[in-house]
Amino acid sequence: MATVLVVEDDEYVRSAIIQELSGRHHVVRGAGRALDALREITQNPPDAVILDLGLPDLDGAEVLKMVRGVSGVPVIVATARDNEAEIVRLLQAGADDYLVKPFSGDHLNARLDAVLRRARSTAPPPVLRIGTLEVDLNRREAAVNGEPLTLTRREFDLLAYLAARADRVVSRKELLTEVWRQSYGDDQTIDVHLSWLRRKLGESASAPRYLHTVRGVGVMLTAPS
Repeated sequence: MATVLVVEDDEYVRSAIIQELSGRHHVVRGAGRALDALREITQNPPDAVILDLGLPDLDGAEVLKMVRGVSGVPVIVATARDNEAEIVRLLQAGADDYLVKPFSGDHLNARLDAVLRRARSTAPPPVLRIGTLEVDLNRREAAVNGEPLTLTRREFDLLAYLAARADRVVSRKELLTEVWRQSYGDDQTIDVHLSWLRRKLGESASAPRYLHTVRGVGVMLTAPS
């Protein structure tokens, strides 16, 4: 059983999907507009999102980009658009799967089960502890020595991503792809955010405690020795 958010502006289609998934013992909520969906995702995070692209207030592709800025929730795009270039673009932008309408309830449920299995098998524990650093992924809060850190959304995303891969060097390209959701970009963007994050962790590039730069490779977060 999972909590699923169905984002679909067609009331008939939305009701049909909700009925289908509820009959398979999922807890299902619905939203007909992009802003309502984003509010649900941030305030009552679901286990998965089924996202239509033709929404009245924002295009679904823009919604996907915004969702990826605040959440790693699995997203299945469900739409009548069947252009291959569009499918590739959305998958690269962060969609976990893609369904072309019309589709059967069995097909939808199989895709949903698949993305949920992948998410559960790769999900880090809800609270990460590295030395005296604690990162609460669900509450999006972090603390060092019990003292809360005041982080921007991007700073938290960067810290959480590195903390989930503690003691492993993460390349700048991976950070751009997974944290910034960009296939290319300027390394200076990462450097600036790392500098701000270091300051809040009480360290500097010349005297690192948690964040260590591996020249020519990337960044590693590890507990202070």
